[in-house]
Amino acid sequence: MKNWLFLSAAIICEVIATSSLKSSEGFTKIAPSLLVIIGYGAAFYLLSLTLKSIPVGIAYAIWSGLGIVLVTLIAWFMHGQKLDLWGYVGMGLIVGGVVVLNLLSKTSAH
Repeated sequence: MKNWLFLSAAIICEVIATSSLKSSEGFTKIAPSLLVIIGYGAAFYLLSLTLKSIPVGIAYAIWSGLGIVLVTLIAWFMHGQKLDLWGYVGMGLIVGGVVVLNLLSKTSAH
């Protein structure tokens, strides 16, 4: 269970870091740039802890899939970036894939 908490924290750190990239304006703004550096450092450290018991393919699929969806939602709220119908379909497929990996796949370490 602890490893799933590490994975969740890694996802949150990665989403914060990625979402701060645009605000850093090419690393010319100090506060967002620090969020990027600290966020990615924490995300990779927490992901490495996760990989002690969760297979790398599963952990990375969940991390990247949920990260894509969460970053897209934040970009929508913070930067006004909108999705079209196919964007929503794609996001739904990503979430569906993560759900299948967690609930149905025997590859996942529960």
